[in-house]
Amino acid sequence: MSDVVEKTLTALPSLLSLDSQPGSAKLSSSSKLGHLIRGITELTSKHEEEKLIQSELSSIKEQVSSPNATMRQMKELMVRTIYCEMLGYEASFSYIHAIKLAQQGNVLEKRVGYLAVSLFLNESHELLLLLVNTVLKDLQSTNLIEVCMALTVVSQMFPKDMIPAILPLVEEKLNHPKEIIRRKAVLALYKFYLIAPNQVQHIHNKFRKALCDKDPGVMSASLHIYFQLIQENPEGYKDLTASFVTILKQVVGGKLPMDFNYHSVPAPWVQMQLLRILSLLGKNDQSMSEIMYEVLDESLRRAEMNHNITYAILYECVKCIYTIHPKSDLLEKAAKCIGNFVLSRKINLKYLGLKALTYVVQQDPKLALQHQMTIIECLDHPDFIIKRETLELLFRITNGQNVTVIVEKMLDFLRTSEDDYTTTDLVGKVAELAEKYAPDNEWFIETMNTVFSIGGDMMLPDIPNSFLKLLSEGFDSVEEDWKLRLFAVNSYVSLLQGEPSKLPQRFLQVICWVLGEYSHLREDLEPDIVLRLLAKLLDMKSSSIETKSWVLMAMTKLCSGGTATSAAQEVSETYSSSLDTMLRQRAHELQYLSQNLELQARVLPRNDYPKLVEVDSSLSFLDGFVSEALAAGAAPYKPPHQRQEELSRSKALSLEPYGLSLPISMSSCSIAERQSPTLLSISSGLSGDSTDLSHKGGSTTLKLDGVKRVWGREGYLIQKEPVEEAAQVEDPSPLQSPSHQGDGDVSHSKTSTSTPTPECDQEKQQLASSLFVGLSSQSSVCLMGKSEPTPQRFRRKAKGPSTPSTTSETTSNQLVSPSTAVDNLLCNNLLDSSITSELDVSSTQLSEGFTTANGPCDAELELTDSDMKGSDPAVKGGDDQEVAADPAPHEDPNRHKDLCLTSHLPAELSGLFHSEITPVCTNQSLDVSACHVHKEDSLVLVVFIANSTNSAIRQLLVQIISEELEVSCVCDSPVEEVRSHGVAVCHYSLTVKRPSVHFELVGIVSYQLPAETPQTVQFSYKLPLTSFIRPLTVSTEEYGTLWLAFSHDTKQNLTLMSDDQQPLVATLNVLKKKLLLHVVEIIGEEGIVACRLLQDQPCLMHCRVHAGMLAVWLRSSVADLPDCLLYHCQRALQEH
Repeated sequence: MSDVVEKTLTALPSLLSLDSQPGSAKLSSSSKLGHLIRGITELTSKHEEEKLIQSELSSIKEQVSSPNATMRQMKELMVRTIYCEMLGYEASFSYIHAIKLAQQGNVLEKRVGYLAVSLFLNESHELLLLLVNTVLKDLQSTNLIEVCMALTVVSQMFPKDMIPAILPLVEEKLNHPKEIIRRKAVLALYKFYLIAPNQVQHIHNKFRKALCDKDPGVMSASLHIYFQLIQENPEGYKDLTASFVTILKQVVGGKLPMDFNYHSVPAPWVQMQLLRILSLLGKNDQSMSEIMYEVLDESLRRAEMNHNITYAILYECVKCIYTIHPKSDLLEKAAKCIGNFVLSRKINLKYLGLKALTYVVQQDPKLALQHQMTIIECLDHPDFIIKRETLELLFRITNGQNVTVIVEKMLDFLRTSEDDYTTTDLVGKVAELAEKYAPDNEWFIETMNTVFSIGGDMMLPDIPNSFLKLLSEGFDSVEEDWKLRLFAVNSYVSLLQGEPSKLPQRFLQVICWVLGEYSHLREDLEPDIVLRLLAKLLDMKSSSIETKSWVLMAMTKLCSGGTATSAAQEVSETYSSSLDTMLRQRAHELQYLSQNLELQARVLPRNDYPKLVEVDSSLSFLDGFVSEALAAGAAPYKPPHQRQEELSRSKALSLEPYGLSLPISMSSCSIAERQSPTLLSISSGLSGDSTDLSHKGGSTTLKLDGVKRVWGREGYLIQKEPVEEAAQVEDPSPLQSPSHQGDGDVSHSKTSTSTPTPECDQEKQQLASSLFVGLSSQSSVCLMGKSEPTPQRFRRKAKGPSTPSTTSETTSNQLVSPSTAVDNLLCNNLLDSSITSELDVSSTQLSEGFTTANGPCDAELELTDSDMKGSDPAVKGGDDQEVAADPAPHEDPNRHKDLCLTSHLPAELSGLFHSEITPVCTNQSLDVSACHVHKEDSLVLVVFIANSTNSAIRQLLVQIISEELEVSCVCDSPVEEVRSHGVAVCHYSLTVKRPSVHFELVGIVSYQLPAETPQTVQFSYKLPLTSFIRPLTVSTEEYGTLWLAFSHDTKQNLTLMSDDQQPLVATLNVLKKKLLLHVVEIIGEEGIVACRLLQDQPCLMHCRVHAGMLAVWLRSSVADLPDCLLYHCQRALQEH
């Protein structure tokens, strides 16, 4: 320990610059920091440490408050304070002094000040605003060290609201002559994109310039930004695929400087990031995938070293190969690589192989057959993580033939598991498998009983809710319904006759509900017996108040006169004076309904199939009543937010409770038209026939056919993907390279630590035949990991009119609204791109780029921002060797398109925000480009026609046509002639005739060259609805008046930004920034938002936080506008 302390004290002066004297190498024993460190290491108890640190902090606080403290002394005090904070003791008094040190000190003192600020404060700290001016000043400094320190702080922590203040300065640093400044600027922009992507939308083209930077460090930093961008919109960056492939070839070929090598592996982290990017670009795209095949083969071949970093590269290569369009020889090499991982003796490599096998088994289920004996051995592996990952693999290959064996293995693992996360995760998987592939009723009930017993109160509430919903709704066969419910009753009666005190509370609640609903199906079972069994649960000390509420509700359903009434009276008298309000209410219900059997029969009808509740969301049956009341002088309805506003302005005492809320949705009575004892909807839970891999996050709501709206308490919840966990690869192992696999797969016996007996081998062979049955015929068996619909044993009963298309109920995240013109667009999934415009041009037109053969980076410098889209990046290695991205074969290197089209914008539009100027049509004579300009009261489409010939173009005529938009030309005089290599500009004002999610414009350009016949070219241009949305500034009173006047509305539950302390405010801010909405007011858990569609067509939104979601209600005077705007709201929150 003393050696460690000595080394620490020796290193501190050079790291923190405590001693500026030349030759100072050691921290003297008289130094206060050295004295503090030595004193702490000599202590023997935590109490002594706390006493010493508090004394030290008191001394520091007194010294920093002294007006005579110099900057040098302040620097030394900050270092001691940093050490105290690192030990976990708060020193908030020093935060402001750290900021002052960063503002006033010299370079060395600034270094300590910035370090202290980055350690003390977080992005939301209020004191961070005081650092903004200092960062601005340092970014403009001529001292490179100060600029580096400012960029470092910006990339680590900076207020989101202050980004616009420093964004121009950070953009300038992308052109700095020093590569370290450019690299830090790219990382700062990456940070900005993560916390506020909408604020850096206009500089996406500058990222391409960073990608083609001559310094490899700048290029590698830009890969982080591109990985995020391509994750959100891979279609928008397909043109860079060839560039990424070229960069990867050069990296793999060792053309980067040696500084980027790690254990003789060239730039491994750059390789892995590029492989992830290529997998996104090549997914479901054969043409893009074909470009990658060669470099992926080269990456697999060169990763021959037996080192952990090469294993990581191989793993990413395998994932990429199985993600993109398949190629047989690459798949074979990747499969051999996975086999080497799985067969390795090293635990970390075995885990890596299982992870890879779990990932690829959906594309190639037969691959699991090759390693079935190894997988069997992994089930008994002593390492907990290996066993868990093996079960995850088995979950992915589950089908109707092997479900019983796999579920048994999962339950065996759960019985010995002590990890709460693993228990919660696996019980959800078992429940999903049981419902999807159950071979018979008995197995299903027994399996679910085991799940409830093992999972206990740690399981998600969706699991028991989905089970009860499945029992309640029934299936296609009445006989199957009766058998399943009867077997459940028999099973639960036996459990209550045993030792119910050992059962978890949620399991007891399920038992109470089932016995209350279906115990009458067993003819030989008297209600008195069931009541006595339930009464035992009330006497158990372990029963919670919620469980007792379920018991009382079940007893209420079972009271049918005679001795049952007397038993119910005894229980009701006991709990009618309970201190808990819920128990008192249930006790009074039990007492009253047990005495009035006629009322009980009406309130709690005993039928096998619940009636579907059709809800008229518009409440049209009240129209007459409302009209008569208004005519009689009644006050019109006021929304809750308006009532709260009036109450807050009133000076009189308010006798109403705070926090007015909307009524509970009627869907809380979704199971057999009865409420659960906790007033929560039992219907919320996993969809029984969901085929998605996720098993935790889903929720099903009451789905009604033939009505105008669907009301649901929970709405549609976003699916949560199972969390993938990573394992560190530590020690190298003798992994054989894929290029040396000519002798075939390694036999299973090489990995065995002991010689197995014949009996053991036979047992494993039998287990393997049970686990992997069905995988050899992939076409006939659908695995659990597949997304295709599979026939289930338990098929939900069709709701509404009986039609062939409504035999099952599925969970959907689509908008729930009447059939409108928007529905077709939503079904066609027009979530094409996050950019403001979408182009529909031929591949031959898009193939013409802006890159020259010899210097793509040099050509880049001459292009405007709007012309950067066609550039190809390049990398320069050491010793001035150029690592350039080769142009694609179809590109013409002599073709220049460096016209600065922005300068041709009309004068009245040049100062306004406009989209990227993008080519939409190209031929040998002319190039047509377009953009749209945002004005406060309109949207203008600008079309640029560039003459590429040496002669003038005559009789030029441009026509713009659209079905949904009204197009009017705003040019003073039509352009009829374009001189040689000139540019003509036409601009058109666009007005919405009928709202739509996206608008498509069709343009026709007709022209004539000298001594030639007239020619015509056609192009298309797409615009999103958000281009026509503007904020609508209204007061709360005006909002309430408009709300009552509008009739077209829609409702939906959206994702809530739950990672913020104020989720409603954060969510509305996202919508405000991305869709230009105006937040009128936020009161508690509710908010109101307003916007308008050009020209002056308002749309209002009422938001309410409910059950972890954002319940949104939109109203407008224009049909289809609420549905279209809701689509973009959902997209904006998903992209955030």
